[in-house]
Amino acid sequence: MIPELDVDPYATAFFDDPYPSHTAVREAAPVVRLSALGCHAIGRHAEVERVMRDWEVFVSSRGVGLRDYKTDPPLRGPSMILEMDPPLHTRRRSVLNQALAPAVVRALRPRFVAAAEALVERLLAVGEIDAIRDIAEAYPLTVFPDALGMEPEGRENLLPFGNFVFNSMGPDNALLAASLAELPPLAAWATRQSQRDRLRPGSIGMAIHAAADRGECGHDEAPLLVRALLSAGVDTTVNGLGAALYNLARFPDQWAALHDDPGLARGAFEEAVRFESPVQTFFRTVARDTELAGVALLEGSKVLMFLAAANRDPRRWVDPDRFDITRNAAGHVGFGVGIHMCVGQILARLEGEAMLAALARRVRAVEITGAPVRRYNNTLRGLASLPVRLIAA
Repeated sequence: MIPELDVDPYATAFFDDPYPSHTAVREAAPVVRLSALGCHAIGRHAEVERVMRDWEVFVSSRGVGLRDYKTDPPLRGPSMILEMDPPLHTRRRSVLNQALAPAVVRALRPRFVAAAEALVERLLAVGEIDAIRDIAEAYPLTVFPDALGMEPEGRENLLPFGNFVFNSMGPDNALLAASLAELPPLAAWATRQSQRDRLRPGSIGMAIHAAADRGECGHDEAPLLVRALLSAGVDTTVNGLGAALYNLARFPDQWAALHDDPGLARGAFEEAVRFESPVQTFFRTVARDTELAGVALLEGSKVLMFLAAANRDPRRWVDPDRFDITRNAAGHVGFGVGIHMCVGQILARLEGEAMLAALARRVRAVEITGAPVRRYNNTLRGLASLPVRLIAA
């Protein structure tokens, strides 16, 4: 008998405090049913990793959200990467992997580090800031669009555009309705911005168009691949950096450790992604009758993966509810696993490391000066505001 739980991952109460529900899902059984959604759910690390790796049985092409695209057409075009299966996924992913190759990202490091240091210099002159608006949003919204080759105008559209994409993975609720109301001008802007003539020569965006010139993807696909990076390349980094700042401020001993050794910046960002899981959930659809942890799953079944629950699974992590920047967080599923692992994670990690290291070198302590404000989204977890005071070293 599969346990049936009264857990609604799209309720406001859940967004405010998801951890009791994560524990309930994880500890009830390897596979449970959610009565609110009428689908299966998993919250243990082993099962989440297995489903993510088994792309032939647990497919993405029928939607990584609640909708099954086979029976319920999507509100937006399916993601060019995230919601495609091989062989089409393999070809398109190869184009993005080349555009975001390690050598490309290494060449960006000096520019990213300089931008982080300049931002810290400006913020220390102010003292009291909003860590989300002034750091977690401001920094990625500068360096990422620059690397992609975007024009300066309109970059403020990136966050609400991504907000819609991630809201569309949930049910038809008020969050989705609000995003849909904002969508038309955002979508038009993203489409224009993805065209070859809008991108700077030598940029990541132009590298994607160059791949089309070489026949590695279609000329009609290239702008859609650029647009795919626009839609998902900022929000997760913003929320990951926000999570790092929030938890480093909440746990002063961790900030002190980072200040003493800025070399821990990469680990601090990685631990924040594990601890808070900016992307909370993804779905897969069962392509053929199968079993998971002894539970029979029929073709067409939706399986909700609680990535955040898996990232705090005590079967995988020692003392998982403790934020520890010295922890080896390798193996977390915050960026996904398998063929659909986040294609932009190498950039996100560079951004997180550069920003946290710059802060660690110049800031002795971060004090929270006001109540944090949460930002609600059907898929993402993050803050809208975090008032803090920066104490210079």
